[in-house]
Amino acid sequence: MKRFLSVLLALLMMLGSVAAVGAVGSDDFVPVLRFVAASDTHVRENEVTNVERIRKMMALAYDVADRDPAYRGVDALLIAGDLTNDGTKSEFDTFWNAVSGSLRDGTRFLGVVAKNHDGYEMKRAELRSYYSSLTGNDADFHTVVGGYHFIGVSASSRDISHYDASQLVWLKKQLDAAVAEDPMKPVFVMHHEPVRGTVYGSSLYDGWGITRFSALLRQYPQVVDFAGHSHYPLNDPRSIWQGQFTAVGTGAIYYSEFTVEGLRAYHPADSGDTANCWIAELDKDNNLRLRGYDVNEQKLLYEEILKNPANPANRDFTPANRKKASAPPAFAPGAAPAVETAFGECRITVPAAGSRDGMPVVLYRAYAKNSLGATAAKSWTLPCYYRAIDQDTVVLTLTGLPDGDYTVGVIAENAYGGQSEPLECSVRVSGDNSFRTFFTRLADWFRTLKDFLTHLFW
Repeated sequence: MKRFLSVLLALLMMLGSVAAVGAVGSDDFVPVLRFVAASDTHVRENEVTNVERIRKMMALAYDVADRDPAYRGVDALLIAGDLTNDGTKSEFDTFWNAVSGSLRDGTRFLGVVAKNHDGYEMKRAELRSYYSSLTGNDADFHTVVGGYHFIGVSASSRDISHYDASQLVWLKKQLDAAVAEDPMKPVFVMHHEPVRGTVYGSSLYDGWGITRFSALLRQYPQVVDFAGHSHYPLNDPRSIWQGQFTAVGTGAIYYSEFTVEGLRAYHPADSGDTANCWIAELDKDNNLRLRGYDVNEQKLLYEEILKNPANPANRDFTPANRKKASAPPAFAPGAAPAVETAFGECRITVPAAGSRDGMPVVLYRAYAKNSLGATAAKSWTLPCYYRAIDQDTVVLTLTGLPDGDYTVGVIAENAYGGQSEPLECSVRVSGDNSFRTFFTRLADWFRTLKDFLTHLFW
């Protein structure tokens, strides 16, 4: 009976996840416009990995389009800066050869160059000029694709600033013109750095967001703002944000990054194996479908539909509304941790928890409590939710445990802090009762403080 209930709950979780992905009419969605949105390709001259990822990305997009009987077009490719790794002309040549060789007729390239990696080698004015000579596009552009306005802002031609005042004046003029044409249509804006305090990775603490566009974009509810820079995964639900406008984090073609437990710029061991892109579509009612893909695995990671984002009444994706709509993950009934012990540590293996809201499980926490109920050790690990690979079990390790009896447990967590019920068991650990444990923890604390200060001011 217990096994039957376990299987039944697992099936319900799976159906719940599929239903959440398919909500708001996904099965009936008929595109009238389709584009790819990506960033941070970081092409190097003598390294083929990211060049191949560009080709895979566009092959994926065309495969999606070719299998859609309702609409087979891929109208544009957006790449939001850090096109190259070191900003050399030869890297830009390599990038453009990869992009232009991957596009079919009818697909427009719309990209911007960044102050960051793109600006390492050339003076900014030269950078913008060279980029334009290759692509045929202005570094700052306003174009209409399929009846929708796309506006891109590259790094300023002035070397002393990310963006200058004249660009803001220009951007406002373009936004006014786009909105005047049809105030109920989304207007797509692209630049490299996200607006601070919007998507995952843009907070002051994360360090990747900027305030330059904040006041202006908040005047235009029609704006859907695409930006990269942070490399934070696009399928984290916090990578779609709504407030006075809509912001979307593009993830990255080259590696992923996270902020976890106060640790900024955290890179898991497999972060270099990641490559994310959005395939974005609009229907005749201006609803926006965002499908995030794992480029390497050629698989869907995540899907959401935003009711016409130009309408300020449609704000399902504010942080408060997303948190309200979320539900804590859950382990299947009867699931139990498997524990292996070594001197001063234990290794805990648990079955992967299930999502109850279609949003990924983003964190697992482990703890050990002594006989007095005090926490003697804790740790965390990221599941590989940012990659489209199966993960049946999760492993966490607790270290620095003195000799004694413990209750060890694991909790699964979603992006908004919702936690599962813990999986717990009792275990005996052989360990050191000397002052060595205390000094080891003290050294770890100072190491963590050093890392925090280094990343805060880096």
